[in-house]
Amino acid sequence: MSSLSPTPARAPIPAPVREGRLVAIGRRLASDRTDAVAGALADAGVRAFEITLNEPEADALLAIGIAARRHGDRMLVGAGTVRSIPAARRAIDAGATFLVAPHTDEALIRWAAGRGIPIFPGGFTPTEVHRAWEAGATAVKLFPATVGGPGYLRELAGPFPEIPIIPTGGVSAENVAAFLAAGAVAVGLGGRLIGDGDPAGVRERAAAVIAAIAAAGPGA
Repeated sequence: MSSLSPTPARAPIPAPVREGRLVAIGRRLASDRTDAVAGALADAGVRAFEITLNEPEADALLAIGIAARRHGDRMLVGAGTVRSIPAARRAIDAGATFLVAPHTDEALIRWAAGRGIPIFPGGFTPTEVHRAWEAGATAVKLFPATVGGPGYLRELAGPFPEIPIIPTGGVSAENVAAFLAAGAVAVGLGGRLIGDGDPAGVRERAAAVIAAIAAAGPGA
């Protein structure tokens, strides 16, 4: 018998991510700006919003709670930069419905998968992508995506066609179609989407990205 622990049943990709093919990322988003930014994203049609747990974490957790309460009926709200199981617990308690990690932490992945919580851990090398998937990842966040670009993603999809990948880091309205054509199930956009947090700018950039995704054609 194998000494390896069994892979837990992984949580499926939430429909807003699978169908919208976009996760907006609010990094170091002040809680007092959350409502306006989340509202602008939702108004533009963004259906999934990740708020990262950068320091101070308490402010990030407050932002997650605000976004979930005010806009959870229009978009999924999740937590990013989740680096430990205790942080994941705090994020879920605050209102997050999915988790994103910058790294491949098999214990964290198994913890989320075992509770039916969608988790997108970060991976870059073939080994990291494979390990994340075997641990129960919902999809793997390819980070940083622009290091290898769409061509690297296409090569990864060769040996791992069953693994959904979400490229993040440097994705923009200009290159989103190329990443989707290379096999991405969705993309993650942060600074190039949120910018300085001005709601009008957020709506404009979000509309441009959504239009680029629509022009790329239907997902798999």
